[in-house]
Amino acid sequence: MTWLKDVIGTEKAIIAMCHLMALPGDPGYDKSAGMDYVVENAIKDFSALQEGGVDAVMFSNEFSLPYLTDVKVETVAAMARVIGELKHLIKIPFGVNVLWDAKKTIDLAAATGASFVREIFSGVYASDFGLWNTSAGETARHQSSIGAQNVKLIYNIFPEASAYLAGRDIIDIARTTIFNCKPDAICISGSMAGMETSIEILQSVKETLPDAVVLANTGVKIQNCDKYLGIADGAIVGTTFKYDGIFEKHVDENRVKEFMNKVKEIRK
Repeated sequence: MTWLKDVIGTEKAIIAMCHLMALPGDPGYDKSAGMDYVVENAIKDFSALQEGGVDAVMFSNEFSLPYLTDVKVETVAAMARVIGELKHLIKIPFGVNVLWDAKKTIDLAAATGASFVREIFSGVYASDFGLWNTSAGETARHQSSIGAQNVKLIYNIFPEASAYLAGRDIIDIARTTIFNCKPDAICISGSMAGMETSIEILQSVKETLPDAVVLANTGVKIQNCDKYLGIADGAIVGTTFKYDGIFEKHVDENRVKEFMNKVKEIRK
C-alpha cells in the first residue's frame, strides 16, 4: 500500500488535470473577458471532473504557453484566486502545478492547502523553453522553510518537450533520483500533453524500482488504461477527458464517467 491510498483514497489513483485558461500576463490572456471568465471556466471544468468521479484533481496553468521556468508573480496570484474561489466546491483531494517553476508550485500548494504537486524538480534540460536548470536541494529546503513538508512531491523525470543534457539512461535517472532526492512519486511522460507514455520505459522503471510510486503522466485513454494501470501505480489524465479528446477543448463529463467506470472495473 502506498501514500496514494492515504492521501487520495485509493491505489491505482486517477489524478485529473484541471487546465486553467491563459492568465494575466500570458500571451493568450483574454483581457476583455478578464479573470471572472477564467474562474467561470475553471468551475465548469472542475465540476465536470469531480462529478465524473475522478479520484483527485490537479490545477495547472496549462494555457500559459509558451511556459516560463521562472514564473511571474501575477501567474501564481491568479491561480491562487481561482483555487480560492473553488475551495467551497472541492470535495476531493487536489494538487497544483505552476508550469514550470518548482518553488512557486510549492508556494501555491502551501497557500491553497494542496495535498500534492507535480513539477520538474531535478535535472538539467535543453527544451523548447530554453536551458532548464533545477536544484532539488534548494527546492527541498524551500519546502521545509515555508512549512509545506507534508505536501507530496511528484517528480516528472521525463518531461515533455525537452532532453536530459547528461545523456543518461532513463532507468539510471530514475534510480539515482529516488536515492538522492527522495521523491514521493515519479512520473513518466510522452513528448507532449496527450501523447502516449512509452509503455516499455514505464515498465522498465517500475521493474527497476518496484517500491517507488510510478505514475503514467500523459496519453492514458479509455482504450489503453488497462495496459497502463497494469504497470503504473496510477495516472495523471488531462486531454482524454476533454470533448473529442482535444487538448484545447473543455472537459466532457460523460467522457470522464465512461473512463472512470472502466478504471473501477480494472481495480476489481
